[in-house]
This record gives sequence, C-alpha cells and structure tokens, in this order.
Amino acid sequence: MQRVDGRLTLYGNSLTKAETRKVEKWRSMFVRKFRYDPSEEYDLSVVDNAYLGAELGIRDILRDARGEPVNREGSIVVSTIRMGFGHYRIAMAGASAARAMGFTPLWLDLLAIPGITTDVINWCNSWYSRFSRRSQRSAAFNNHVWESVTTGNRTLPLLNGLLNSWIVGWPWRFLKTNVKDYMMSSLFREMYGTLPREIPMLTSHMWNAMGALSADMTNVVDMMFDNWPMAFQLTEGAKHAVQSPSGYYGFRAMRGFDHRNRMLSPTPADAIYFTGHHVDHELVANIEGDNEARLVRMKAGEPRRLLITMGGAGAQRELFKAVIDHAVPLIKGGKATLFVNLGDHKDNYEWLQGELRDNRDLVQTHFTWEDTRSFTDSIRSGSAEGLHVFLHDNTFHAVYATNYLMRVVDVLITKPSELAFYPVPKIFNERVGGHEMWGAVRGAEIGDGTVETRTIPETLQAIDLLTNENDLLEMYCDMIVKNKSIGLYDGAYKSVELATGKRFDRKALPPG
Repeated sequence: MQRVDGRLTLYGNSLTKAETRKVEKWRSMFVRKFRYDPSEEYDLSVVDNAYLGAELGIRDILRDARGEPVNREGSIVVSTIRMGFGHYRIAMAGASAARAMGFTPLWLDLLAIPGITTDVINWCNSWYSRFSRRSQRSAAFNNHVWESVTTGNRTLPLLNGLLNSWIVGWPWRFLKTNVKDYMMSSLFREMYGTLPREIPMLTSHMWNAMGALSADMTNVVDMMFDNWPMAFQLTEGAKHAVQSPSGYYGFRAMRGFDHRNRMLSPTPADAIYFTGHHVDHELVANIEGDNEARLVRMKAGEPRRLLITMGGAGAQRELFKAVIDHAVPLIKGGKATLFVNLGDHKDNYEWLQGELRDNRDLVQTHFTWEDTRSFTDSIRSGSAEGLHVFLHDNTFHAVYATNYLMRVVDVLITKPSELAFYPVPKIFNERVGGHEMWGAVRGAEIGDGTVETRTIPETLQAIDLLTNENDLLEMYCDMIVKNKSIGLYDGAYKSVELATGKRFDRKALPPG
C-alpha cells in the first residue's frame, strides 16, 4: 500500500483525500477499541497438528514459546482464517500440494493467535455471520442489501447509501474497501514480523496477505477465492493465484472496482497468475480412478451416493429438510445413499434429529475422525446404503470430512462456494451472497456441475435427474478427467511453485 500526496493508493489508483481520512478513522477505531500496542511482542513456535498432521503433514504455528522455532528451510507457511469453511478448505489444498512437492506446511490461523488478530477478526466475522444469516431468512434483505454488498452491483439508491455505514461497510468490489481492509490488517504487522521475512507463504484470505505485506514479507502468494473479482482481494506486493480465466481478466483490468465507474490502472502482469482451481493433491492425483469407480457403480445399478454439506448458520434448513425428505423414499427404494456432513455444528444435529425421528432406522452416525476415515475407506470398493450423518468436534475434521468423502461419493450437493472448484460431480443449490453465483457459472461451463438451482423444486429435480438417469453423471465424470488433463485443477501446486520457486512437475509427485 502506497501513499501519494496524502492519498492511499493500490497499484497507482488512489482514493480521494476524504476517503483516505475515512479509512484512517476506521483503523483508529480498532486501535482504540482493542488497545492496539505496536510494541507488543509475539513468541511464535511450531508444534505438531493434533488433527490432520498425518493426513496433510501440517504443523501449527502458535503463540507459544514452548514449541520449536519457525524454520525457513524446507517450510512453507499456510496462513488462513477460520471464517466459515471456505478459507480453511483453500489452505488445506495448499498444504496438501506443498507436502506433495516436498515441503513442510506450517499452519498459521490468525484466530489461533491471541491478541489484536483475534479481536479484530472476531468482531468483523460476527457482523458477516449476522448478515449472512439474515440474507437467507429475508428475501428482501438478500435481494436489495446483501447481494449488493457481496457483488458491488447497485440496487436501490437509499439502500446503497446505507451500505456505506460503518456497520455494513462499503461493497466489497470497490477499491476503497481494499484500502480499508489493508489499513485494518496492518494491525497484524507485529505478529507477522516475528516470522522469517523471506519464508514462502500461501494465504487463503486477503487479510492474511495484507498483514504479511505490512510486515514487509517478500514471498507471499494469495490463493484467491470465489469467481467474482472484487477489489478487496488484492494486496500490492503479493502474487495472486486466480482460479479462472474470467477471474484473471477481472482482477487484471480492475473491472468495476471504482464506485464512480472510473477506468482504473490495471493490476501489473507480474502480480497476478491464472493457476487453476485450488484442490488437494489427494483428490487431483486420483481423479481418473475415482471417476472410473463412479461409472462402475452407475453401470452396476448401485445406489447413487449423494453428499450434502450444511454450514454453521443453519440458514438453509428449509432446503436441507426438503432434500432429506425427498431422499428418504429413494434410500428406502435402494436408489440412493445420502451422506450429510454437519461440520462441527452440534445445534444443526439436534435440529436434524427431530426431522429424522420417523426414519431413525435409516440413520448411521459418524462422530469421530477415526470412524469417518475407516467408514469412508471401507466403501471405496464396498457398498454403502442408508443415511449417514457426520459431525465432528473441531474445524479441521469438520472441513476435511467433506474432502475425504468426496472421493467415494457420486454427487455433491452444495451452494456454489469454494466447493464449486472441486473435481466431483455437483448439484449447485441456491447461493448465499451474489458473489457465489459465479462459482456455479464456472462449474457449469467447465462441465463438472449443474447450473445454480435457485429454488427447492429445481434442486429436487436435479437430484432426480442425477439419481434416476445416467447421462449427466457420465458427462460430468468425463469432463472432470478431461479438465485434469489440461491442468484446470492444478491451482494449489502452482501456488506453491510461485511461493517457493520449485517447479511443479506432476510426474515427480507421489501417488495420492
């Protein structure tokens, strides 16, 4: 972030002096609210990850001097934020690819570092979660407020004025939101300054990248999320790993990033890279075999394996209930098997128990990672029937359960979030926020998922088509294999390559 004539800039594009003052007031609010101390010291050290150390080879960076020192040699920092599951999922893809390429991934979750990082992010996340839930419970709020915040599209003039309040903030697509986020994230400078300045780093959220760059770190690659370019994702000084060509153009041209519709200077070519989708090594390496297994099950007439994931807000419970009610007759008729991942949200399980009280005989629960892993491994070549519910007590297993199950299911039912980029046949149900729409567009156009089914009847129709007919599943499996052959799922490997300088060579990678 540069300052020219009293104005903050991004890649030569400047705010007005009034906007700059407003951004500085925003940062000052956090300084006062959380008693920011620029002289605060951070004792960071590395300990074994208790949850996915064996699966992903990750070790945790914690604010705990009792571990081992952070060692630059052979390591790559994977910096993320536990906000929803999407940013964790991208970070896991980066860690998996890093391990496959011979590096030790050091996991740095800003919410695991007590201090200004947790104070600021928890404050922001509480507001995001509140409005996200509201968007799913009020069509008017979603259509006229939340979609505008998450896309930058203009709706009603009065409501657009309200969007500039301190609570909701500026729409994420605009340049001034980027500068605002950078100034806020610069409060993480002291924490990042504890790390070796040149250590390679992958980030899965712009606040991670912004904090690292404010501490003058030199090898930062931001693994970009979503498929709708928004200015707040850019960090001057980082390399940006973009998942789609359309996303690349939007960020490169800074298309629509000015709230006054000015044409902006583009992002420099050496700051942005089209890498492909960010996907775990285990999934990419086994694409051919896993899709062949899907087709074998299909031809043998086995029950279609459907996986649906539910977020913590519980905002799509109406949809969930409709899908489960629709699936029960299919399960009883031997047409389908349903896997339900509730993540780490116990309250959603309590709700689900009530919905399934008349069909308890169909339900099998999996509440430990050992059980989830052993069950999943058992059905790679074995049969699967009934309705299986997965619930874990930590975010690592909650997120990775979907990744682990993905290889043995036939169809994933999901909103078009970060899961839109994964190589598994998908039914896209209604989005949460306008930015997610473009994830469904991407998946539909490269041929590994449906278009967004924006109503419950449309979602149920898609389930029937993919359960009772074979043509769509066969097409999606074929396209996933073809997409791999041209590198569409190589984004995580190429992000590691950008951060470390080590060439990505598929032939040199270990088997998944």
